[in-house]
Amino acid sequence: MNGGEIIAKVLQNHGVKYLFTLCGGHISPIFVSAQNIGIRVIDTRHEVNAVFAADAVSRLTETPGVAAVTAGPGLTNTITAVKNAYMAQSPLIVLGGGAATILKGRGSLQDIDQMSLMKPVVKWAARITKVKEIVPIFERAFAVAQEGVPGPVFIECPIDTLYDEALVREWYGAKSKDVPPRNMQERVVQWYINRHAKKLFEGKENIQFHQPLPFTIPTHSIADVENIISALKKSKNPLLIIGSGALMSPQKANELATAVTKLNIPMYLSGMARGLVGKDCKLQMRHKRKEAIKESDLIILAGVPNDFRLEYGNHIGHRPFISINRSTEDLYKNKKPTIAIHADPQNFLIDLASEYQAETNNWAQKLRERDNLREAAIDAQAKDKLNGMNPIELFRALDKILDDNTILIADGGDFVATAAYTLKPRAPLSWLDPGVFGTLGVGAGFAIGAKVVFPDKDIWIIYGDGSSGYSLVEYDTFVRHQLPIISLIGNDACWAQIGRDQVEFLKSDCAINLAHSNYEMIGKAFGADGERIEDIPSAQNAAKTAIEKSRKGIPYIINAIIGKSEFRKGSISM
Repeated sequence: MNGGEIIAKVLQNHGVKYLFTLCGGHISPIFVSAQNIGIRVIDTRHEVNAVFAADAVSRLTETPGVAAVTAGPGLTNTITAVKNAYMAQSPLIVLGGGAATILKGRGSLQDIDQMSLMKPVVKWAARITKVKEIVPIFERAFAVAQEGVPGPVFIECPIDTLYDEALVREWYGAKSKDVPPRNMQERVVQWYINRHAKKLFEGKENIQFHQPLPFTIPTHSIADVENIISALKKSKNPLLIIGSGALMSPQKANELATAVTKLNIPMYLSGMARGLVGKDCKLQMRHKRKEAIKESDLIILAGVPNDFRLEYGNHIGHRPFISINRSTEDLYKNKKPTIAIHADPQNFLIDLASEYQAETNNWAQKLRERDNLREAAIDAQAKDKLNGMNPIELFRALDKILDDNTILIADGGDFVATAAYTLKPRAPLSWLDPGVFGTLGVGAGFAIGAKVVFPDKDIWIIYGDGSSGYSLVEYDTFVRHQLPIISLIGNDACWAQIGRDQVEFLKSDCAINLAHSNYEMIGKAFGADGERIEDIPSAQNAAKTAIEKSRKGIPYIINAIIGKSEFRKGSISM
């Protein structure tokens, strides 16, 4: 077996079903070998989208996603996606090609110090220097990516560790013993090359494959559960805030949904937790979270740090709060909890629900009434006439058309944030957004990952017209790999989230204007379909057409011409 075949076998042993890549000579043996043993290989048009796709697989399954990219610029193209995964605490494996071990640092093609570049943005990084190291490095990588606080890992795979030994020796120019050197210089060079090749390949015939290594995550105690039950019994207005940190085991998402419903505590959901309890759960509140926190006498943060989203802890103020988090850093970020539980929030809430006897109170109903008032106010804003479709009205119309078999991918600023107020994710694991890094450009990659994991679900990318520019070319990938994904582009010819405040504060529209471009034509250029729409009835028909066509295998783009709305005025954060 060559190195590429060994890597493919290790991936298969760890349950990997998909490999995302963009081809490169440095890494060809990896993806060719993966395809040969039945791993589905998806090649994207930009390396960053290969990593975004792997990230989505990590978030939606119990197996880390894997992306393989070529050396040098192939790897540097992934940095944003890798850092995004790191900050989102998403476990994934990034494989990067590398210069031949014998030529490292000597100016070979695309040779840079990749380890120094990647170490600051990953949880762990390793470089293969001998073929026999492949299995132990990869086995450790999968364990490290998932243990404790999950995160991405990087493995540099030099080109000469991946190809057949005979071919590598030919590349080296290593002469056999029956071709004697002509002079002392040749003798020394031959000795060095043969010695290096011997070390590179020695022991590969004794390689053994193992079951995945065990890994640990922080766990709670019975006393922790009892402490929270005691605090809840004393509380009249408890509030539960659940974030992505409570969805690190996707296979338990439905179990968590049952648990938090049984707890009967009003809740707010964010990040990967959106959609956890469906779209109509009476315990889930969508608006006025800051006011609810101020009125609560006990706040439980489950997988949520006190960062900018909670105004660095200022929303909570001096109120008692419980924090449950795998990360000790996030557990104490900006504010010391009244009770700190260093454990997996998902497992904790499931165990808490099995022991806690929920009590009935009027607290949830009070919050529900206020939530309904906010919904009514949004409905009123949906009627505002703009120079283009009102985005609120557009999302209200779309929400009535989407069924429970839908996953929403959020990629944008103002348009997507409006969607977060108005579109209702249908089920656990039905909403994917970049996370705390706020990265634009995740759309196509996330959608690819979601579609390969859930081929029977409708996958919608909610794009801002600005963010769509990062990855619309992946419609070529959608068509080639039969991934019928739908995109809705909110086209107001502007970077609206930036522009609204920039114009007010700086009195300038410099660098914020776009055009009402015909984005739907991009899909058609690659063999997909789409249409431009400018009114709500057309939008409703377009959504139905998009769903129908995607279910027949045709990716679709809806280019929605929207007006500039003041719905999110004052939303800039720091």
